[in-house]
Amino acid sequence: MTPYEQLDAWIDAHFDEQVQFLQELIKVPTDTPPGNNAPHAERTAELLAAFGLIAEKHRVPDAQVKAAGLESITNLVVRRHYGPGLTLLLNAHGDVVPPGEGWTHDPYGGEVVDGQIYGRAAAVSKCDFSTYAFAVRALEAVARPSAGSVELLFTYDEEFGGEVGPAWLLKRKIIAPDLMIAAGFSYQVITAHNGCLQMEVTVHGQMAHAAIPESGVDALQAAVHILNALYAQNTLYQQVTSTVKGITHPYLNVGQIEGGTNTNVVPGRVSFKLDRRMIPEENPVQVEATLRQIIQDAAAQHPGITVDIKRILLARALQPLPGNQPLVEAIQKHGQAVFGEEIPAMGTPLYTDVRLFCEAGIPGVIYGAGPRTVRESNAKRADERLDLEDLRRATKVIARALKDLLIVPAQEN
Repeated sequence: MTPYEQLDAWIDAHFDEQVQFLQELIKVPTDTPPGNNAPHAERTAELLAAFGLIAEKHRVPDAQVKAAGLESITNLVVRRHYGPGLTLLLNAHGDVVPPGEGWTHDPYGGEVVDGQIYGRAAAVSKCDFSTYAFAVRALEAVARPSAGSVELLFTYDEEFGGEVGPAWLLKRKIIAPDLMIAAGFSYQVITAHNGCLQMEVTVHGQMAHAAIPESGVDALQAAVHILNALYAQNTLYQQVTSTVKGITHPYLNVGQIEGGTNTNVVPGRVSFKLDRRMIPEENPVQVEATLRQIIQDAAAQHPGITVDIKRILLARALQPLPGNQPLVEAIQKHGQAVFGEEIPAMGTPLYTDVRLFCEAGIPGVIYGAGPRTVRESNAKRADERLDLEDLRRATKVIARALKDLLIVPAQEN
């Protein structure tokens, strides 16, 4: 067998063990919110140690975690040094949105039915804890590399922007790789993604008895006017087109709204949260300034109304760095060999933690185990699932790519 086929054979021989590892990861909830994710890190470190992969535990101080809106965070770093050369980091996140309703399988069961594994985070992205860990195990068992280093990074705040995960670790120089790959799906290598601006808008009026509404100022009526102005802007966004394959146009979503005190009271306060996706060509500063102006102009048409606008999150778009080409080429080469089809390099409308690495000058791409689209995986919906053959094949692609990349001296990049 060729060295690549030997890697494939090792992964096939240990695949049942890999699936069991993923099942154990799914069984420990990481619902975010509330974001009490340190217990999952402890369990992950225990499972990794059984393979001889010893994880450093970097617990983020409680004050910083709570300021980020979470409860507990322990980031895990596994370092495998083989010799001089590149350091390649593999990052997956364990946090995930709560399961919600409509499940026909236990969201924390890790059940396998007809070749699919079910559970919250099965596809996004506890699966790539498994992909990356077993790719490294195969690499060390078969290829026995003598150049470069691999680091496994498992974090728990991607849903909240990565500030107490990768950003916290990069700022403290706990990690400083030359290249990185982050959790993704198997049929594309992602080199660019949208940015995201999230804001909370609070509309203040004056409460009054519903029997004498003219004695108050209706915050809900004003909020409706503001929302209509924002939705009108959403229509205009469809006329703006990105040049990045896989990304269409900007868009805006209002995902949460609350306010009022009772049915017989004119509402004196209404708040809503919005999510504005920005294509890579947009300037985040201009996007935020425009939204603030739209909101303020609409509010000004209602006497007695004031608004507070608070930025919750600013995740910049992923702009590909020239140094990511070795990653793209290795994944495309082995993806075609393993999957039997071309693996295109393209963009995605999602946003990820990879942007944080690229902002730090570290080239990165997104690739891991998963279907062709987010919708197929049911990510963030009931019955999230992963085709186990995608897990098997993505692990082979990563192991093969690591073998190629770790022989490249750092000075050539």
